[in-house]
Amino acid sequence: MKNRKLALAGLLGAGLLVAACGTSGSSSNAAAPGGQGFTPPKLDALAQLGRPEGQVNVLAWPGYAENGSNDPAVDWVTGFEKETGCKVNVKAFGTSDEAVSLMKTGQYDVISASGDASLRLIASGDVEPVNTGLVPNYADVFDFLKNRPWNSVNNVAYGVPHGWGANLLTWRTDKVTPPPTSWSVMFDPNSPYKGKISAYDSPIYLADAALYLQNKKPELGIKNPYALDDKQFQAAVDLLKQQRPMVGEYWSDYLKESQALKSGDAVVGTAWQVTVNLTKSEGAPVESVLPSEGATGWSDTWMVSAKSPHKTCSYKWLNHIVSPKANAQVAEYFGESPSNPKACAETKDKTHCGTYHAGDAAYASKIQYWTTPITQCLDGRTDVKCKDYGEWTRAWTEIKG
Repeated sequence: MKNRKLALAGLLGAGLLVAACGTSGSSSNAAAPGGQGFTPPKLDALAQLGRPEGQVNVLAWPGYAENGSNDPAVDWVTGFEKETGCKVNVKAFGTSDEAVSLMKTGQYDVISASGDASLRLIASGDVEPVNTGLVPNYADVFDFLKNRPWNSVNNVAYGVPHGWGANLLTWRTDKVTPPPTSWSVMFDPNSPYKGKISAYDSPIYLADAALYLQNKKPELGIKNPYALDDKQFQAAVDLLKQQRPMVGEYWSDYLKESQALKSGDAVVGTAWQVTVNLTKSEGAPVESVLPSEGATGWSDTWMVSAKSPHKTCSYKWLNHIVSPKANAQVAEYFGESPSNPKACAETKDKTHCGTYHAGDAAYASKIQYWTTPITQCLDGRTDVKCKDYGEWTRAWTEIKG
């Protein structure tokens, strides 16, 4: 785990999504589950599998397609190659923006896309709908991960759910008392932990501020932290500007945050479960909680390139990566909840699924998963325009100074 560096940094150029979206859909589409208020290019899903083409070019987050080269004990690629005859060529990416740019080259067949990239890929026509009937293991995937705003449009699936997790509130138990239960410990201007706060370094962090305001200031009318009109957006920006001098360090590499927590340079912050587990395993007294206001988080999706010449191998990869054994291996190595409940019986650590809340729909419902903001409000409003990710990026630059 220490060898991995997840650079989930903020993405740029989100205006490409807005340009690709064209006009907004009808109000009924905008409000429908899985509807984002835009009409993607008309592309057909694969109708049937053919003969495997001999290879598949995989674009993935580090740790999602391991073939034993980084660690001989970590390999769920070699067996797939032997079974299918599809050689797996892996390209790892460090940020969602890099992933989107690489997909536009047409050189990759499948991608593991986070919610802050998937809508752009759908809107630009770089990925196509997925025929889930050709992915047998899809039937076992937790229902609460299917047909979500980041992996479908108007209830048409554009991928296969892979794994998910929450951005938790973590703290040093020897420095922070009483144990916090609210994000106010990070956002309240009177927080006693000024200068010792660790916050996520990305424009998407604006959603964390919006989620806090959704509960703290209901008069703002925020319903979705990724759908902010001018007034709501300005309130979130102002909150983060107020927080700025209280933050000791912004992080995009979870290993750096772990080090800050161990050294005491940070005593409270937003973190992933893997950060908490690693930091505790190395002797630091830290705990974490999903706060009363809920939290943001991620749910990654395997998607198929519209330009892929290796569709059969691509579908075989999608089916393999959410199979019980492979899904368990990825979830443990990466540090997240698997998408297939049958994976829980395959994990080496039999407490893994409990630690990561696999199958806990009530817990998952408290998470507002990363979704790329667009001008068509994702909460279904059609009488106003919302701030797109280009605006979020410009605001984040201003916030950090």
